[in-house]
Amino acid sequence: MKRSIASPLNRRLFLTGSTGTLAGAALALSPGSLSAATPDTLTGSIPSSSGPNTPDGSTVPKGDGRYADLMTGNNQRFVANPDYVRLITTTTDAESALRDAVAQTKKVSIRSGGHCFADFVCNPEIQVILDLSPMTAVYYDKGMRAFAVEPGARIMNVYETLYKNWGVTIPGGICYSVGIGGHISGGGYGLLSRAHGLTVDHLYAVEVVTVAADRTVKTVVATRDDVGDKRDLWWAHTGGGGGNFGLITKYWFRSPGARGASPQKQLIPAPSKVLVSAISLPWDQLDEQKFSRLLTNFGDWHERHRAPGTPEANLSSLFNVSHKAHGSLGMFTQIDSGAPQARAVLEEYLAAILAGVAITPQPVTTANGEIPAVPDFFTPQEIPWLQATRLVGTDNPTITNPTSRGAHKSAYMNKRFSNEQLRVLYQQMTKPGFTNPNTMMVLFSFGGQVNAVEQHATANAQRNSSFKLCLQTFWSDQAEDAYYLGWERDTYEGMFAATGGVPVPGDDTDGCYINYPDTDVAMAEHNRSGVGWQQLYFKDNYPRLQQAKLEWDPTGFFGHRLGIELPAASAEDRAAARR
Repeated sequence: MKRSIASPLNRRLFLTGSTGTLAGAALALSPGSLSAATPDTLTGSIPSSSGPNTPDGSTVPKGDGRYADLMTGNNQRFVANPDYVRLITTTTDAESALRDAVAQTKKVSIRSGGHCFADFVCNPEIQVILDLSPMTAVYYDKGMRAFAVEPGARIMNVYETLYKNWGVTIPGGICYSVGIGGHISGGGYGLLSRAHGLTVDHLYAVEVVTVAADRTVKTVVATRDDVGDKRDLWWAHTGGGGGNFGLITKYWFRSPGARGASPQKQLIPAPSKVLVSAISLPWDQLDEQKFSRLLTNFGDWHERHRAPGTPEANLSSLFNVSHKAHGSLGMFTQIDSGAPQARAVLEEYLAAILAGVAITPQPVTTANGEIPAVPDFFTPQEIPWLQATRLVGTDNPTITNPTSRGAHKSAYMNKRFSNEQLRVLYQQMTKPGFTNPNTMMVLFSFGGQVNAVEQHATANAQRNSSFKLCLQTFWSDQAEDAYYLGWERDTYEGMFAATGGVPVPGDDTDGCYINYPDTDVAMAEHNRSGVGWQQLYFKDNYPRLQQAKLEWDPTGFFGHRLGIELPAASAEDRAAARR
C-alpha cells in the first residue's frame, strides 16, 4: 500500500506537537537566528557556519588566484566566466549576497558541492556564482526535534557525524564528496534506499532565502507540517531539483512517525554491520547471449522484488556494465547483516544474476566504473557499515577525478530490458575501435521502500520502478567531445528508439532522474517522443512545482536549462511588463 508523507490532513505518520509553531516563530527572529537559538552542540559542529573562527563570506573576483578553481565543478566540460564568486558562510551572508545580486540584476547560479552533471552552475551566461560550500554544519536541533544539515556538507561527513554521534543516518548516495544541497533537493538515493526510501522521505524542513515579487530578499523556513504556500515550498524541495526557488541554507531531517525527544529516535538507525560482495565478470568470457542473460537476470530479480517490506528489500546492488574496453563488468552488493535471512538473500541474489550464464566470476582487482578495487570481497564478508560506506565512496579515481569531462543520461526502469534494448547496448559496448575503459552503464537497485510512498507525496514522482540506470562516459581531451557525446547519444537514443529516444513514463520505463540532468532531452533532435522534459523528470507533479515557482520565485530570478518554469500566464505577464 502506498503511503503519503505526513501532512496536516494525514497525521498518522508523524508525532503531533508544537514543531510547526516553533518553525513559524523562527521567522520572527533575526535572519539565521534559528540555528543559533536551539542547537544541541553534542558534536561541536554548528560552529562551521556560526563560530568565532568562521571566515567572513568573501568575494572572489577575476584576477584572484582562486578564481580559476571556482569557475568549474567536477565536470570540465562546463566552465563559467562570472564577474565574481561569492563564498557564503551563513544565512545572513546568503541574504546579503542575494540582495547584492538582485540590486545589480546579475544572473546567478548556486553551488554546494560542484557535482552537477549539466551546465546549470557553470556556463558562459552566469554572472555570479553563489557558492554555499563553506556551510558545512551538521547537528541536532532540539527546537526542531530534527537533525540540521547545511548545504555545503559533503555526504560522507554527514554520514560520519550522524552515525558516530547518534547511530542514525539518511539513505543517501555513494560518492563521498557530493554536496548535500543539490543531492537532497533532487531526491537523492543510495544503498539504503530499498530499505528506507529516498532521502527526501525523511526531510522535515528546509530553510530557503527567496526573492519576492517586489525583489525583496527574505528567509523562509518551510516544514512538512505547514499548510499552503509554505507546505508547497517544502514539497518542492523533495525532488524538484536545485537552483529553482532560492538559496537553500539548511535542511532538517526527521523521519515520518518519529516519536519522543531522543535524537536517536528521530532518524533511521544505520546498520551496525553489512554483508558485502564484489565480483568481476570478464568480457573475454562473454558473448551477446551471455551478456543479455546477465542483464535480463538483473532486471527480472528487481521486478520480482520491487515491493517494500520484504527480506529482499534490504539488499541493494550496483551493477557496473563497463564497455568491453575496460575488460570486465563489476557488481557490488550490500545487505544489512542484521536483516532477516541476510546471508541467504545475498546468496540467492548472486545465484539469480548468474543463472544460466556460463561464466567464472573473479575478484574485482581494478576499479570498475562506480566500483573501487575490492578483491577481498570476492567471498562475501561482514564489515562495519561506516567502513563499507567509506570503502565504496572514497576509493574510485574514475568517478572522483575533478579534471575529467563527462556525459551522463538516466532512466527509471519498471521492467527488464527488451531484447532490442539489449541488442543495442551490446553493440555499443563492443563497438570496434572504441578504446575508452571509463565508459559504462551503471544499474542501481531501486524500488523497495521507495515504492511505498505515493507519487504525489513528494516532488520525486517515480515511485514504481525496479531499477535505475546511468549511462556515462569520461574523457579528458576537449577535442574528443563530439566523439564521446555521439557515442552516448547513439547508445541512449538507440535503446529507447521505440519511445522517441527517451524513457517515456509508462509501463516499461518511468522517465529520468533530475540529479542526473541531461539537457539533450529538451532538444527535439534528441527527444522525438512528443513528451517534454518536464514530464520525463517530474511527471504529473510538474504543475504543482510551477505553482510553487510562482509563489516563491515570481520574478523567475532563479533558473537553468531544466529549471522549473513559471506558469505560462505569469511568464506572459512578465514579458509584457518588460515591454
